[in-house]
This record gives sequence, structure tokens and C-alpha cells, in this order.
Amino acid sequence: MSASNSKERVLITNARIVTENRIIENGSLLAVDGRIEQIFSADETAQLDLAGAIDAGGSWLLPGFIDVHVHGGAGADFMDASAESLDTITRFHSTNGTTAMLATTVTGPQEALDAAITATDAYIRAGMPYAQLIGVHLEGPFISPKWSGAQNPEYIVLPTTEWLKDWQERFPGVVKMMTLAPEREGALEVIEWLSSNGIVAAAGHTDADYDTIQRAVDHGLSHAVHTFNAMTPLHHRNPGTVGAVLTDPRIHAEIIADGVHVHPAGIKLLTMAKTKHNLILITDAMSAAGLQDGNYKLGGLDVIMTDGVCRLKEGNSLAGSTLTMIEGFKFLVNRVGVSVQQASEYASGNPARQMGVADRMGSIERGKQADLVLVSPSLDLERVWVLGRELSLDFK
Repeated sequence: MSASNSKERVLITNARIVTENRIIENGSLLAVDGRIEQIFSADETAQLDLAGAIDAGGSWLLPGFIDVHVHGGAGADFMDASAESLDTITRFHSTNGTTAMLATTVTGPQEALDAAITATDAYIRAGMPYAQLIGVHLEGPFISPKWSGAQNPEYIVLPTTEWLKDWQERFPGVVKMMTLAPEREGALEVIEWLSSNGIVAAAGHTDADYDTIQRAVDHGLSHAVHTFNAMTPLHHRNPGTVGAVLTDPRIHAEIIADGVHVHPAGIKLLTMAKTKHNLILITDAMSAAGLQDGNYKLGGLDVIMTDGVCRLKEGNSLAGSTLTMIEGFKFLVNRVGVSVQQASEYASGNPARQMGVADRMGSIERGKQADLVLVSPSLDLERVWVLGRELSLDFK
């Protein structure tokens, strides 16, 4: 077999390639012009032109991680609404294996959310040098004051489609997901509008009981953010939001796999319940991710980070995380006990399907974007490619 002589040719050999259906031992992958052109078995590799090939040395070759719930990192926040901050965030998380993400907002005034969406749209249109933004995740402001967590209660409002219709008209397709409390007045109408416009409606920061979540799913709700956190818990006589998430396969469940937000046993329970491509690894990382302990801000609220854990100065609620996707991936394998292939599904395939981008990313398949991560047998990140371009793992 002969390969293209394109200048954008990337050939990776001697890798344990994780596809959706199998693991190819000692496999090779050829990417040309940013897309996967061919995947080869060990026998086929011997027939390739190996000039300039990258020897993976038996490491895992995985699809790039897709983080659908991330607020910032390295001192920057998506609410900053500046190209400089978006560069900082996407660059930092790309050094930790994320190749695509949703720019996630916090509850804020309409003008601040508008600025964040505007900045994200402009950033996407300008071409992105690091992890790719695939849209915006609006976390709030249509949430429950009782379960505000680290969201600023000053800006919580009742659900309405007014703002959403304006954003959809001005930035079609940019808003990909919205988190709201389904029990709030007007929420079911908003959920129906979101679903009919191709936007994922997610339950979060909610006081909803089991029956309310079921009604919301019937109206188009299909997602739950940071499962177990900021929602009514499971009780055997009152299943709550958590009970609905665990038992309804129509709901895709996010999980922050850091051992702080959820005990490993809670994560294990979720992996046993969500078996229909409906469990998604997220970071919920805030601007403090990648930085030292100290004082920070999230949505205008004071946050203190101690030993890498962020909490509100007032009330002590957990305030996002400092997790990265590679660390969450490792936690799933090493502490929860899932396989590398399962963890890859949670970190890449499932979020791609839920966000409607599985036609171009989320798995290692011919014709898809060459968004790839190389991970050592001990699960340390070794190399990252976005659209076939290798990115530096050094972040300064």
C-alpha cells in the first residue's frame, strides 16, 4: 500500500488503537489533511511507506476528549468574553487531552451571557488554533434558587424563550445546550422549544422530584448536568432527580470523576445504570484549573481553592472543579474500574453523539477528524492532535 505525499500526512504506528467496536493491537493510523484516511492492522502496517512515521511504542491511541461542561482554566473564564481568554482556555485544556469543548457560561445578567455567546461565535468563525469550540452550553440562569450551588442567585430568573429566540436568530446553531430547573414556571415550554430547535435541554441546579423530571423528559429533556450534584437526591421512597437520571435511559448523565464531587461508588453505580451510550465524562473546570491554591472568582462570587478543591467563600458550596479530562479519564479506569475502551466512550463517543457531532469527531473512524490523543500504558498523556495538527503539551 502506498500513502499520500501530502504535507499534512501523519502516520502513527505500533499503537493500541481504540475504536468504538474493538481494540487494534499494534495498529497504525494514517491521517491526511486533518482527517483519518485509513486504519491498518499489524499485518497491513508492514506494507506502508513508514517515512516520517511516529512510533507509538505500544501506547493507547484514543479519540480526542470532548468536554461539554467546562467554564475555564489557567486563570481565564468563558464569561470573560474575549479572544485572549478563549485562547487560554482552549490551549490549557488541549494540553490535557481535550480536543473539543462547549464554552460553558454561568448564571449572569443577559448582557454578560450575550457577550459570551458573541465572543464564542466570533472565535469559532476566526478559526481555532487549539481545542475546538463546538458551541455554547448555557448553565443557567433558569435554575432553582434553592440549588444555586456556585451560581450567583442574584441573576436567577424564570425560564423564558425570549432570550433564546434572539440568540438563535443572531447566532444560529451556536447554543448547543442549556441547563435549567424543570420545576420552574415556564420550564416545560422552554424545554420543548430547546428540543425542537436542536438544543440539548439539561436538568441541573434543580429541586425537581422524580415525576417532574419524567414530565420534562416527555417534553424533550435529554440530559442531566454533574449528576448527583445540585439536584434532589435518591431516596427509596422519593427517588428525586437522581432516581430519574439513574432509571431513564433517555437521560444522558454527566459525571465529574474527581473523587470530590462524587464518591467512586456513586460513579460506579452510574456506570452500571447508564449503559445506552448515555454517560458523559465532564470536568466542570473553572478558571482556577491548572493554577495554585488561592482566591478566585466564579460568576462574580468569591472562591477559595484549597488542595485543588474550589469552594465558595460564603456557604462553602463546591464551585466547579480543577479537573482535566485526562485526570478524569485516569480516575475512571484506576479508581472506578472501567476499561480504557469504556472510559473512551464516556470521554469522547458519548458526548459527540449527544451534541450531534459524531459524524465528524468522537471516535477513530475513517473520514472523521484526526482529533487524537496518545496515552501511555500507565495512562499518562503523551501527544495530542487536533485536525491532524500536533499540539504542544507545554503550557506556560
